[in-house]
Amino acid sequence: MNFLATYTMRGRVQAIIVATSLALLSLMMPPVSVLSSATVALVTLRLGAKDGLTVLGCASLATGLLGFFVMGSFQIALMYAMVLWLPVWVISIVLRESRSLFLTIEIAVWVGVLGVIGFYLYDADPAALWKSILIQMIPAEAPVIDLQQKIDMLVHYMTGIIAAGSVCGLLFGLFLGRWWQANLYNPGGFKQEFLFLQCKGRLSIGAFALVGLALATSGVVSEIAWNTSILLFVLFSVTGSSVLHTVFSKMKLARFTVPMLYITLFLIPHALLLVALVGLSDPWLNLRKIKIESTHA
Repeated sequence: MNFLATYTMRGRVQAIIVATSLALLSLMMPPVSVLSSATVALVTLRLGAKDGLTVLGCASLATGLLGFFVMGSFQIALMYAMVLWLPVWVISIVLRESRSLFLTIEIAVWVGVLGVIGFYLYDADPAALWKSILIQMIPAEAPVIDLQQKIDMLVHYMTGIIAAGSVCGLLFGLFLGRWWQANLYNPGGFKQEFLFLQCKGRLSIGAFALVGLALATSGVVSEIAWNTSILLFVLFSVTGSSVLHTVFSKMKLARFTVPMLYITLFLIPHALLLVALVGLSDPWLNLRKIKIESTHA
């Protein structure tokens, strides 16, 4: 994918073409949206907020015009582009100015938390809204009773799940943009940044307190606490992946163990729970240090 990064950095016109084309393609193939976000992230990280905003604005207008001719409506395409690119532009500025990948991830997660709280302030009963949406998605031939029981349980956590999915997409776009930047101008730089990610103890303590609040309360307070916990799960999953990557890279069979880590997470998403627990406990266990010491013993 480096050819996309190389072409993007040839000039503003090329960057606008790449971002616009990938955004429209992602309407049919949603995962492509990460590539489109990464384009805006790359320009912002390398050239600054002004150039990133120029690409974002021009690409949004281009997407809106093309959306008008293809779909007969420019509003949908324009809003989609802004939702796709504006958040990644903002956190790219944070990363460029702070040069702290963990701080950037933390801010992205806390923005998601504010989004969850804001949604509950906007709608006092989000579960009813999500239930009405999910019921409409049930196929006519599906066993309605079984699905409704699952939906009744799921709707209470949908706000957090949607917010976490949005934050993950945002971070994937940022990570890809940072990786492209490192490949072009600082080979190995992103790997070093990622492997040195470390969660702070206060966040782990805060996560325990949040889960305790969710268990000790009921109603809206408990629901908000569980939904914000889902977003913290994203934060600890990223840091846990960093820890395990570092540990596995110290092994003799690192060229096999590191790829297998990510293949396992892709094929068995439930394994992310263990990864998040590693990230949560890392401030006290410091597994990186334990592994390094054992290899030199």
